[in-house]
Amino acid sequence: MARILIVEDDDHIRAALRLMFEGQGFVVDEARTGEIGMELFSKVNADVAIVDIMLPGMSGFETCRALRDTSDVPIVIVSARDETADVVRGLESGADDYVIKPFAPEELLARVNAHLRRRPDKSTNAFQLGHLQVIPDEGVVRNDDGTELHLTSTEFRLLTDLASANGKIRSREDLLERVWGYDYFGDSRLVDVHIRRLRLKIEPDPAEPQFLVTVRGAGYKLVI
Repeated sequence: MARILIVEDDDHIRAALRLMFEGQGFVVDEARTGEIGMELFSKVNADVAIVDIMLPGMSGFETCRALRDTSDVPIVIVSARDETADVVRGLESGADDYVIKPFAPEELLARVNAHLRRRPDKSTNAFQLGHLQVIPDEGVVRNDDGTELHLTSTEFRLLTDLASANGKIRSREDLLERVWGYDYFGDSRLVDVHIRRLRLKIEPDPAEPQFLVTVRGAGYKLVI
């Protein structure tokens, strides 16, 4: 039984989300502020977190960063702010997904279930990226000195899926379906921001990527 943490200051929205997720068999913990949300998260083992951006006190961006500092739990932002700058800021705060209000409850439920369902492709063989060794069976990336490089579950899925393409190009739409598990048209900004975050972690020079390459007008490929 999956456990979900909802951080939302609107009482009506929070209550509606609780009813929906409990009706689907989730255990629900809820908080109206980021501070309360983080306190709850420290006490329970949530499988996914839903975070509003406009919160009193600690903002949703700050809440996402605090969650990401302690866990790789999937984080879905819900917000009425749909400007690209806000979406990018939310994703760069550590969120895996961004849903614009107002949204259909079924859409949010589908996205949450997709994050819970998706796992790294363990059929991909271990491979080397410069001084990094990626081991899908173990779900880890190791430096030459044996220390582990931390990737979120979404970043790891993205990396191993590109590796499984054997140098072929994956379009943004392909990656949305394969990594995020969407069987409908999603927001390509999700892919672009996660690619940028991944480059910051695996590339010697993220400004001049040698492994995670953009193919203009087509998508991305991993050069091993």
